[in-house]
This record gives sequence, C-alpha cells and structure tokens, in this order.
Amino acid sequence: MPSELTLLESRAMRDEHQGRVDVLDKVKALVMLPDGIYVRTEDVARYFEVSTEVLKKVVQRHREELNENGLQVLRGDDLRIFQRDILSLWSDNLGTSYPQAATNLTLYTRRAVLNVAMLLRDSDIARCVRTYLLDAEENGWRAGDASLDRRVTKVESHLGTVGRALQELGPVINGISVRLDRLDRRLETTNQVVGAISNRLCDLSDDMRRMEHRMDRRLDDVSLRLSALERSHRRKRS
Repeated sequence: MPSELTLLESRAMRDEHQGRVDVLDKVKALVMLPDGIYVRTEDVARYFEVSTEVLKKVVQRHREELNENGLQVLRGDDLRIFQRDILSLWSDNLGTSYPQAATNLTLYTRRAVLNVAMLLRDSDIARCVRTYLLDAEENGWRAGDASLDRRVTKVESHLGTVGRALQELGPVINGISVRLDRLDRRLETTNQVVGAISNRLCDLSDDMRRMEHRMDRRLDDVSLRLSALERSHRRKRS
C-alpha cells in the first residue's frame, strides 16, 4: 500500500487517485460557486483551513499539473462573462453581493481541489483527505484479496470432482484409442489393396496397348494380302 509521502512526492500516484473527488465532501463540505463546477481561491483556502498565500505557493509550484486537472485563470472578456453569468447569482446568508475580482479570477474544479489536497503538506484537512484516499485503496485491495481467495477456494473445491471425472474417462479414452489403432490398421490394409489394384490396372493398360499394336500389324498384313490378290485377279482377267 502506498504511503502519504508517496502521494506528496509522486505525480503518477496522484494521477491514479485523481478521479476520487467524492472524498472531498466526505471529509468536509466543499462550498461551490452557483454553477456547481468551480471554487474560488478563497473558498479552497477556507476548505483546507490555510491562508490564500499558502495555497498560491502550491499553485505556483505545481501549476502545470493543476491546470491539467481543471485550474484556470479568467481575465478580460472571459472574466466579465463569468461575473455576469455566474458570480451575479452568488450571495451569502446576509444578502451581501459577491466580491469583485480586480483583473483576474482563479477557479478550481473538484479535481483541482483534490489535486491540492495531495500536494498541501501543512493542512490537517488535506492530511485527512490523503488518509481517506489511502484507507479506501487499502480496503479495496483487501476486498480484492478476499474475492480472489474465495475464487481460489471455489476452484479447489471442484478439483476433486474433476479428478474423479478424469478417472472415469480413462477407460473410455483407452477404448477409443484401441478403436483408432484398429481403424489405422484397416486403413493401411485398404491403402495396400488400392495400391495393388492400381498396379494391376497399369499392367492391364500396357497389355491393351500391346494387343492394339499387334492387331494393327495383323490388319495391315491382311490389307496388303487383299491388295495383292486383287492385282493378281486383274492380271488374269486381262
């Protein structure tokens, strides 16, 4: 199980826990802006019970990482539109209006706030968030181990049945093997017979060709004799 120091020092480990934004409200209520998406710097500092200066230093050291998790700074037209559409809906219980941002407004998403919790060292609330994350992970590992143990036990409980089934199949498999051996021998014999028939057919073909050759020679001889008799008969008549 990773330690709290691992979360503080390893960005890869923080990235693995970045989707667990639900732990924020389980540790302490996080007050969002009216859009339900963003939180201001003052609200994040109030959540972690630190000064805004401490929070800004964390942002300066890890701005790229926080930007990837939703931190953004509004200026110019973007800030005016946000003030008009979102901050104008904000008011506290006393009915006072929202504080005006001078030139810029830094906004945090829940992912960015959770990211801060894994970076902020001097905050009891941040420590509680990290502890909650690690405890939840450990419980998940234990649940996974228990589930795996149950699956292994279930497999082991079936091994005896599988063994008995294999023992019963042994004679059947042996019988099938014997029958296959017999079929192999019969096929070999059949192949030998077919080979002998093929050889005999070749011999018969050779015999037929020799007989045809002899018949052609005899027919030629008869034809010559008939021609000679015909010529002899013509001479006698003349």
